[in-house]
Amino acid sequence: MGSIANSKRINFKSCFRLYLLLQIEDDLKALAHTKGVERNIGVIDPKQVKLGSRKYYRYIGSLTVPPCTQDVVWTIVRKVRTVTREQMKLIREAVHDESETNSRPVQAANKRPIRLYRPNDPKE
Repeated sequence: MGSIANSKRINFKSCFRLYLLLQIEDDLKALAHTKGVERNIGVIDPKQVKLGSRKYYRYIGSLTVPPCTQDVVWTIVRKVRTVTREQMKLIREAVHDESETNSRPVQAANKRPIRLYRPNDPKE
């Protein structure tokens, strides 16, 4: 989740993360001052995510933090969302991210296909 910290694309990549963050905010607070502790947060039904728009883009890329692992499926919704500074602080404390910036620069598409999905489109 740390990849949303300082990116100008925070709004595109973070819709589901924002929903998840709101669901687990208390869990993040409980983990903020611990290391090596896991906490079961249960199951979150992705169908409950209110995207505002059902259209989204999807491509296969890589993680935005080391080791920058390949073959990560990215889903980017069209509706803009944001997180508060307090929510970002909670994420950083929970994952013990002391860095000031943790997102890497925008990478070239490198001929990767980027597809627009429209769930109500009969073609999809």
